[in-house]
Amino acid sequence: MANAFRLLQAPPVAPGSDPPRPARRLHTDPDTVGEDLLKLVLTLVELLRQLIERQALRRVDAGDLTDEQEEELGATLLALHERMTELCAEHGYTLEDLNLDLGPLGPLLPP
Repeated sequence: MANAFRLLQAPPVAPGSDPPRPARRLHTDPDTVGEDLLKLVLTLVELLRQLIERQALRRVDAGDLTDEQEEELGATLLALHERMTELCAEHGYTLEDLNLDLGPLGPLLPP
């Protein structure tokens, strides 16, 4: 089992051939990089918001919260959702724009 996790060495370079070149670097416009980073941060915050909301619903369904706690939690989640919507609109996104396509795994965020 220990051998399954050992690191593999790179194959040797054939004599007379050039060593492998490093991967190409991506050259982007600084404005695009800033917007991409902002979109990624908003996506992560939205993912966390949805996870917290699902956990809160589980706690409500399980009866772990008092009525006052349920009201406070609902108001907080609603305020967070509204603020996320405002931030997205401020930067020209919708909440649907934040959903990343993970290829064969499907979308990151549920519909």
